[in-house]
Amino acid sequence: MRYVTVFILSLIFWMLVTFRFTVSNLVVGSIASLISSLIFTRFFIRNIYKLLQPGRYFWFVIYMAVFIWECIKANFDVAYRVLHPGMPIRPGIVKIKLELKSELARTLLANSITMTPGTIAVDIIGDDMYVHWIYVRSEDPETCRKMITGKFEKYLKRIIE
Repeated sequence: MRYVTVFILSLIFWMLVTFRFTVSNLVVGSIASLISSLIFTRFFIRNIYKLLQPGRYFWFVIYMAVFIWECIKANFDVAYRVLHPGMPIRPGIVKIKLELKSELARTLLANSITMTPGTIAVDIIGDDMYVHWIYVRSEDPETCRKMITGKFEKYLKRIIE
């Protein structure tokens, strides 16, 4: 079932990228999709039925809106810190306890944190993520976790796990 799903998704992606609905393009796309499904299915999501649940796509759209809003806010915050004559920064590495169990969810969280200006995910060791933060606002680990990952983590749980 996983091979068929990867084949269909690859073929849909091929057709969307080429946007040519001819027989020759469909044949080439089918061959490319077949080869890619044979090679890459072992790296694909184990529980394929999660991918087919429409509620996850709804939460993904919400997640993207939240992510874009957080990026906009972080851009203004970093611009303020850079342009301020006193350059009010208090950099540090914060240890955050992760609630996400899936490797994919952790990777998406780390990438979301890194793409948000002012934070960089440094490493994940066990259930802990280390994040470099341009302005550490609190010494309490739980407060830091809520400020950095709280908005992303709750949506990633609904999408991935």
